[in-house]
Amino acid sequence: MGVIENPKKYLSRDLETIFFRPMFKGENAEQLGIRVLYNMPLPTTVQLWSPRSNVLQPYSSGWTGGSGAERKQKLIELHKIKAEVGFSASEYFNQVYELIVGRSDVSLDDLTGSELEQAETELFRASIAESIRVLMWTGDVNAETNNFLDGFLNKVYGYPNVGYFDFVGRELNADSVVELLNGLWTSASPALKSLRSEGQLAYFCTSDVIDAYEQYLDKFGTDNAYIDLTSGRRELCYHGIRLIDMGITPYLPLENYPGVTHCFLTDRRNLVLAVNTSDDPTAEIRMWYNPDEMENRQRAVFLAGAQVLDSNLVSIYYTNY
Repeated sequence: MGVIENPKKYLSRDLETIFFRPMFKGENAEQLGIRVLYNMPLPTTVQLWSPRSNVLQPYSSGWTGGSGAERKQKLIELHKIKAEVGFSASEYFNQVYELIVGRSDVSLDDLTGSELEQAETELFRASIAESIRVLMWTGDVNAETNNFLDGFLNKVYGYPNVGYFDFVGRELNADSVVELLNGLWTSASPALKSLRSEGQLAYFCTSDVIDAYEQYLDKFGTDNAYIDLTSGRRELCYHGIRLIDMGITPYLPLENYPGVTHCFLTDRRNLVLAVNTSDDPTAEIRMWYNPDEMENRQRAVFLAGAQVLDSNLVSIYYTNY
């Protein structure tokens, strides 16, 4: 078995439940560290509510009224995207069977079509999930590659009213990384700082920032530090604010932002990835074997977009790009 023997096409409900929902729920969504909207009505908009900070007034009889919460609306522009993968029969055999061999509940002497189909699905789903993850961070419509949409980095660097921390000329290491993290906090707007108690603030960083901070923590000679050093840290926090590795270091430098170190502070709910598979009639997942080219092929068509809802809730590290 080296070819996709039973061509498959997923539409509508199957497209949602088999492929895209598993990417953006539970542990997978937690690892992304952002807000994910799936199959929201088009045009996809997000409501931003700013409640009045003071609704109190001296008592008087009757109704004196007052203004309610301020509402802002942010549009998330969705772009039609296609993902295609093609590989030879031998490559397909190796990749699919590698997934099956790793499962303890499967006997290689008694493989069924459903198990093979599950492996095929997982293989393609993993490729799509990784591509979406990289695109949402590094996308740039003005670049030569990865230009399907503007990702989060492109947006935060383009906003005029974000908080900036000038770290130009400084070397990032275990001694300076706390200065960087603290500088992002001090440069943040009062509105961003006020959200700290809600537990959703996060530093989104490249791997070198994560590594430098771990080296900083390793210098403390406590029992807990030793346990962390030998066993690893499940989660990194600075003053209670989580550090999240964007996982984009292998894809750097970016075409229009050539630095290899990136870090910014924001509320996790401020970064929104929207994916839609229900409002485009051509949205599909298809897997088939092309005998003319002797090639297994997989294709996905869907809508996706990324948006930073409020630039005032962003504080970024500035370098001399």
